[in-house]
Amino acid sequence: MTKVVAFNGSPRLEGNTSLLIRMVLHELEKAGITTEVVQVGGKQIHGCTACMKCFENRDRRCVFDDDIVNECIAKMAEADGIILGSPVYFLDVTPEMKALIDRAGFVSFANDRLFSHKVGNAVVAVRRTGASRTFDSMLHFFLANDMIVPGLPGIGVGREIGDVERDREGIEQMKRVGQNIVWLLKTMNHSKNASGNTGAC
Repeated sequence: MTKVVAFNGSPRLEGNTSLLIRMVLHELEKAGITTEVVQVGGKQIHGCTACMKCFENRDRRCVFDDDIVNECIAKMAEADGIILGSPVYFLDVTPEMKALIDRAGFVSFANDRLFSHKVGNAVVAVRRTGASRTFDSMLHFFLANDMIVPGLPGIGVGREIGDVERDREGIEQMKRVGQNIVWLLKTMNHSKNASGNTGAC
């Protein structure tokens, strides 16, 4: 079973970022891919302290275990694809998304690039400026972890909840992001099956 997990970095549970993520996941679900959304924004999440304990323990976990980050890391490790979503907060990702990126990234590095060869992409909800920088922060997470990014991110323009649903170009971008992820996952699955490995990609 192929699965993609999305992490919503917006503290607005049903805000524009959530709407954009759902647009992408709709394309995946139409293709029979299992999806899940994990709410990250609005949670109390520690920032990384660079204690390096994850490199000592090498147990696929962050030493701080009183928030949702280890649960997120486990979901990332089990998934075939990862989507990160964030609104623009002062020209970058939200603090919760940044904390997740830093801590999950460190744990991945400590465990031989735990997310290597998974598919990843991001969506950004923006009012005016900062979309490129915000996507760039999430893109670096994918590239540093040897993940594969099929095409450009999805960027939706809007301020009030629901505004992105009137951004026609943004909606088309979300569809494209979803379709690119579907194509790549199916191509990877076909390649594995053709080589005699019948497990999920």
